[in-house]
Amino acid sequence: MPYNEIDYSQIIHIADEQAVVGLVTAGLVHVSDVNVPQTVKLLFIGKSMQIEQTNLAMNQFIGEVVTKMRNAELFPLLVKGQGIAQCYERPLWRASGDIDLLFDAENYNKAINLLKPLASGCKSEGRYSKHLGLTIGPWYVELHGSMRSGLYSRVEKEIDALLEDTFKNNKVRTWKNGESAVYLPSPNNNVFIVFTHFIKHYHKERLTLRQLCDWCRLLWTYRDEIDAELLEKRLQRAGLMNEWRAFATLAVDYLDMPVEAMPLYENTKRWHKKGEKILHFVLNADKLNKFQRTSIIARFFPHNTIKFIPSVIFNVNGLKLKERLLSA
Repeated sequence: MPYNEIDYSQIIHIADEQAVVGLVTAGLVHVSDVNVPQTVKLLFIGKSMQIEQTNLAMNQFIGEVVTKMRNAELFPLLVKGQGIAQCYERPLWRASGDIDLLFDAENYNKAINLLKPLASGCKSEGRYSKHLGLTIGPWYVELHGSMRSGLYSRVEKEIDALLEDTFKNNKVRTWKNGESAVYLPSPNNNVFIVFTHFIKHYHKERLTLRQLCDWCRLLWTYRDEIDAELLEKRLQRAGLMNEWRAFATLAVDYLDMPVEAMPLYENTKRWHKKGEKILHFVLNADKLNKFQRTSIIARFFPHNTIKFIPSVIFNVNGLKLKERLLSA
């Protein structure tokens, strides 16, 4: 199909906004039916090299922190972020974010006591979410004693059960980060953690294409290990099957995710429509979030939540609401 005139400045803007510059850069290698200007290619390559340098420095810092914790007999799990980056063909071209370290209940407070004195800045701790953000040097480190989404009780129960399974049954894998061995959640547990995390961003904060690509790359990399039956049971118990179907369709329709690597994908008109609407929200987040920033009601029931409103309304957690009210 012939292309209309391509606005490369808009492509660059969207790639920056959605944190997928590295992905676009890698994709330019495979473009054969469009003559991409050399200046555009060089701009993307330059941006990707900057991302690479940041990732190299971050990986070194993660190795140092993990070693320090291991010497204190603390064994964190690295969730999301640099762990997911290893699922990409070019891990160092994935735009990095925060460093998220997960602990069991006993070691969460020990980790705070160990790292807090090193921090130049510290956010208020979320008592319900068991979450504390620290600024250490140029890095933002989030310590987690849970991965609760703050959505509703069915989700929280499933996440708590999954983390208990992770720590009690040692459901982990290892990333060899230089000289350091960094522990990551097992693929089946990590898929649910990543999915519920970006659902939280979609309903309450802001979701980017990079987060969706992370989910897809994780599913693709471990496609032969993902237990679809276990995943379906977890989604049903959490009340998240509708969300999964909608985002699965978005991934297949617009991110070129192979159907055979997307568990529980359902090819129906209903989900194609929902996937299209979600993509519209993701790409227009800055405009649409003006409503959320100015509306008191929308702080607790964002406009994009309406598509899945029954489960949100009827599964309320009191402590979660208290924390939301205090931070509003």
